Amino acid sequence: MEAVISQNELQLAARNHGLPLEALRYPITPAGLHYLLIHYDIPAVDAERWTLGVEGHVARPLELTLAELRQRPAHEVTATMECAGNGRALLAPHVVSQPWLLEAVGTAKWSGVSLRSILEEAEVLSDAVEVVFTGLDRGVEKGVMQSYQRSLELDVALADDVLLANEMNHTPLLPQHGFPLRLLVPGWYGMTNVKWLAAITVVAEPFQGYQHSASYRLRLDEDDEGTPVTRMQPRALMVPPGIPDFDTRARTVSLGPCVLEGRAWSGWAPVARVEVSADGGQTWIDAELEPLGSSWAWRGWRSEWSPEGPGEYVLCCRAHDQAGNVQPDDATWNVGGYSNNALQRVPVTVQEPGYHQGAPE
Repeated sequence: MEAVISQNELQLAARNHGLPLEALRYPITPAGLHYLLIHYDIPAVDAERWTLGVEGHVARPLELTLAELRQRPAHEVTATMECAGNGRALLAPHVVSQPWLLEAVGTAKWSGVSLRSILEEAEVLSDAVEVVFTGLDRGVEKGVMQSYQRSLELDVALADDVLLANEMNHTPLLPQHGFPLRLLVPGWYGMTNVKWLAAITVVAEPFQGYQHSASYRLRLDEDDEGTPVTRMQPRALMVPPGIPDFDTRARTVSLGPCVLEGRAWSGWAPVARVEVSADGGQTWIDAELEPLGSSWAWRGWRSEWSPEGPGEYVLCCRAHDQAGNVQPDDATWNVGGYSNNALQRVPVTVQEPGYHQGAPE
């Protein structure tokens, strides 16, 4: 039986849009096509009055304006960002939440100030263990009223490419992408990259806020304490070839050579190999990879496919990263529907050349 999407889930889907898979052709995702997940409301921010507080277990608390942050040396990182719930709607049993298929991803050029430089300026005390990031967005989740907050262990927060980003693709952040400032933690799932950043608090004990203790944990059942969701798992996605049916999105391809292309990424290490299958994963061939650019960004791949004849085919692609992680064939179900990086399967119907359905008059 197919899962029934509730009106509540439809409301979430209407607010949170994904990347049309044909837009995988862009190496850098235009801001308007980059996926969005907005937990609560987009806050209204007066950039002239906004400040970032840096406090807690530091010797020199800071209060920085946007102008002061922009005066500091800028650092740019090209990074792929994926929602931890990407693929949730494909799990069975159905998981009730934002109903992502495969489209919750995008890659951008993020620029701003190194988080490490700000923490060094604030002089983190020796007893510090984590850094908590608080956004301006507020809401209620499972009865808990809260500001959106996430934390990082200190060594992760001090990594080279972690940014306080104020620009996306060389323009100021759009309101929906976290204006005026957001956290960027390359390689980690999107929930880590706190938007509308208002405060950074250095703490001497592990953070126990809702978004760590109750959400974004891999749990097999409701009583399982689970393990935290952290880095993006390896995944390859394909630009669906041919043309779609308006209602079902089923693909039709003309018989003859067909270029298959897409992008692959992993939060653990750069992608080292992508395989492609035209028979649902029974046999595989290696795709050609584009040169490696940023260590944190997806990698383009392509393969030429010549169908044996008209008929039904199932296309798949599979990613391997340099750390030895391989994308699995199937998903492992969990309560939150997180980290489903099972193979993308694209059924296609191959037709003789010249096949055409007449357009309505």
